[in-house]
Amino acid sequence: MTSRFSPAELRDALGSGLLSFPVTHATPDYRLDESAYREHVEWLGGFGASGLFAAGGTGEFFSLTTADVARVVRATVESVPDGLPVVAPAGYGTATAVEMARSAEELGADGVFLLPPYLTELDQEGLYRHVAAVCRATSLGVTVYHRANARFASSTVDRLVGEFDNLVGFKDGVCDIDLLARLHATHGDRLVYVGGLPTAETYALPYLELGVTTYSSAIFNFAPAWAAEFYSSVRTRDRADVHARLAEFVLPYLEIRDRRAGYAVSIVKAGLTAVGRPAGPVRPPLTDLSEIELAELTELVKKVS
Repeated sequence: MTSRFSPAELRDALGSGLLSFPVTHATPDYRLDESAYREHVEWLGGFGASGLFAAGGTGEFFSLTTADVARVVRATVESVPDGLPVVAPAGYGTATAVEMARSAEELGADGVFLLPPYLTELDQEGLYRHVAAVCRATSLGVTVYHRANARFASSTVDRLVGEFDNLVGFKDGVCDIDLLARLHATHGDRLVYVGGLPTAETYALPYLELGVTTYSSAIFNFAPAWAAEFYSSVRTRDRADVHARLAEFVLPYLEIRDRRAGYAVSIVKAGLTAVGRPAGPVRPPLTDLSEIELAELTELVKKVS
């Protein structure tokens, strides 16, 4: 299938608004609940996101099979409203990432989100070759994820940008201020810079000064109207509203999230339960919130739903 967006068009679209990273719904035995997922995507499509990243980190990419990922991408493409770009994931080893990028294009996705390689250590030359192989494998716009063992030196990004017109996005999951400043000063609007730290709202205002015009909002899953309003306040630099919303909701939310490793995803699915739109359990190796924590979150979510 032919993408509805050229790489440059995808870059501009993603940078123009808030990004949605939907959860991937599960049945009690951890199978993909595709019908519930489709309904969720349709619902989110009504709140003005500028891009939807299917089966990303919040979508438990790391716990899905490649067949599941393909089903999720197809379901997303078929469920989003017209004009909303769909970005599909690719990851694990380079050969698998190449296959997933090609599959994304065949399924009708508009872009590829390249997650860090699996397990092994690698140097900058290896990281360059990993990204280069994926960029060569697809005509779709590619966004890389600066996180874990995929930590990019500015020289590596410079090299990739110079060689591949379809490398259009850089998502920072490290809080590398120096690198972001260097990239934005060097490449300007050639790339879209995405805030990728959990929870992204916490960093949105200072990141905006570094050219990071958008971010991945996990909160958008269960409080899309609130998340969109928060983003609007960030873009207009309404600091009073941003800080009030941080104090009222985000900081108490982080207090629950930080109690256990992996809760950055678990708390999002719990948020959907709290608003009466359950998405099922998180898949192993993640763990769900306790009943007490879910009750705390449910009371908190009443402030934003």
